[in-house]
Amino acid sequence: MAKKSVPIIDMQDLANVPEKIVKAFEEWGSFRLINHGVPIELMSEMKAVTRSLMDLPMEIKKKNYHPDSGKGYVPPNMASPYYEGLSLYDMASPLALLDFCSQIDASSHQREILEKYGLAVYDLAHVIGSKMMEGLGLGGEVFKEWVCQLKMNKYNFAPETVGLTGALIHTDSGFLTILQDDEIVRGLEVVDEITGELVSIDPIPGTFVVNVGDVAKVWSNGRFCNVKHRVQCYEPKVRVSIALFVLAPNDVKVEAPPQLVDSDHPRRYIPLDFEDYRKLRSSTQSPIGGALQHFLAKSS
Repeated sequence: MAKKSVPIIDMQDLANVPEKIVKAFEEWGSFRLINHGVPIELMSEMKAVTRSLMDLPMEIKKKNYHPDSGKGYVPPNMASPYYEGLSLYDMASPLALLDFCSQIDASSHQREILEKYGLAVYDLAHVIGSKMMEGLGLGGEVFKEWVCQLKMNKYNFAPETVGLTGALIHTDSGFLTILQDDEIVRGLEVVDEITGELVSIDPIPGTFVVNVGDVAKVWSNGRFCNVKHRVQCYEPKVRVSIALFVLAPNDVKVEAPPQLVDSDHPRRYIPLDFEDYRKLRSSTQSPIGGALQHFLAKSS
C-alpha cells in the first residue's frame, strides 16, 4: 500500500493545475509543488544564507526586533524550546529588507540572496493565487498588495530531543504559506482532515510545500481547509526551513467574494480584520484556528 501523503502538483501540468490546486486546498489544505520555476540554485543559496544567519550569536539575532510578537526574532521559549526564527515582516517592501539587513548586519551577498529569493517566491505566490482564482472560476488578482512575511526557521534537534515536538500543532493565521522544508531532515506532519491522523510529509529536494491558513478559510467561505500541522524530531540533526507567509490585505477586511456565497452556501464568516484576528488568536491561545468561531456569521 502506498504511503499516504499530501497531493503533488506539477506547475508544468498547465491544463490541470487550477483544478488540482482548488481540490488540494479543499481536501487537505496542503500540497507539494514541483517544477515551480524558482531556480534550484537560488533555493540552495537561500538555505546557506539561512544557516549562516541562524548561526549568528544570540545578541545579534535579538536585534531583529519588532514591537509585535511574531514579527521579529523568536528565541527558544517554554512552548517551543528547540525552535528559533528570524523574520522579515512586509518582505515585499525594500525598506523592510533594508531594515532587516541593518538589524543583523547582513553582508551584501546575503542581502542580494534575500532579495532575489523573496521576489522569486513572492512571484510564485501570485502565480498560485492566479491559478486558484482560475480554478474557482473567478477573475482578478487575489494577493495584490497583501502583506507578506519571510521567516527563517531553525530547530536545534539533538539526541535528547528525538521523539519530541519542535513546533506544536497549529494552523497558520494567514492565507497561504510557501515552505521550503529541510531537504534532508524530515519532521513536518500534517493532519488528515477526514481521519484526524497525523501524516508525515517526507522532504523532496527542490520543491515547496504549500499550506492553507485561517484567512483562506474565511475568504473561501469555509471551502478551504486550514491545515493543522506540526514539526517532530525524528533524528538528532539540526533542521532548517524557510517560509513565505502571504498574510492578508493591508487595509481591507477579509471576506468571501460574492461569487462564493449563495443560498446553498450562505456567508459563514463576517468580515475579518487580520491584525485584530491575529491578536485575538494570541490572547485566546487558539493555535489551531479556534478563534475563527468569534467571526461566524449568525446564520452559520
